[in-house]
Amino acid sequence: YTLDNDVLTTEQRQFYEDNGYLLIRKLVSDEDIEHFRKEFVRICNKEVNPPGLKIMRDEVYRPNFIRSERTVKKVHDFREDEELFRYCALPEILKYVECFTGPNIMAMQMMLINKLPDLGNLSSRHPMHQDLHYFPFRPADRIVCAWTAMERADRDNGCLAVQPGTHKLPLKPHGYPQWESPSSKFVHGLLDYDKKSPRVHIIMEKGDTVFFHPLLIHGSGINKTSGFRKCISCHFASSECNYIDVKNTTQEHLEKELIEFGREKYKLTTPVDLPVILN
Repeated sequence: YTLDNDVLTTEQRQFYEDNGYLLIRKLVSDEDIEHFRKEFVRICNKEVNPPGLKIMRDEVYRPNFIRSERTVKKVHDFREDEELFRYCALPEILKYVECFTGPNIMAMQMMLINKLPDLGNLSSRHPMHQDLHYFPFRPADRIVCAWTAMERADRDNGCLAVQPGTHKLPLKPHGYPQWESPSSKFVHGLLDYDKKSPRVHIIMEKGDTVFFHPLLIHGSGINKTSGFRKCISCHFASSECNYIDVKNTTQEHLEKELIEFGREKYKLTTPVDLPVILN
């Protein structure tokens, strides 16, 4: 799961091999994080509108949605935002990423998550899932996520919860969780998740960064505080990864959902396949 390198200690490398994740303390500076936070607020306030950016809101605010830091829970695909994309190119991030992907690195999926205070309907939680469910490329072992806390993340505000060692399992079927509150578009979870399965809650301080494998089962709880829990993340992959055909796999239904979403969003009337939507 790791490549030969001179960055990870023997203990760090073995921990990732065994558990599928690795926490590095104080990797990203307070100064950088403050820049990312301010840029997120500017996006929420429509002071900037980079092309390709996808805004996600909490379903409980529909239909009276007013875009602000208090209602936007995630911004996706900020590759055209010069300030936020800088996270994906930070030397301190990439030196660790290379330990998992090798030197030829692609930034494949990026997002800034703003976990909102829960309004009592548990809508701020995120189901346990495997990120590989969203990625039609392989091999999985040459993909890694960098996830940096922008403020303290703990049990009160919904920190990451992981199941160590599950990166050694195959990709499992995913779908929308059967919850009382509606799940946001494309927020899928494991269909056969056992709530009694042991989990580790990763308590993080501002600037701490966790790197984890795309098959690691993880999620997050509700935000029981009155504040926000922000993080910034990017999934990286080796440029030697290849796209796969997901037909007749557990990912096929997601492909169909993405294509239908793209047809509606871009008012397409002709047949289209997944690479068109992704690009």
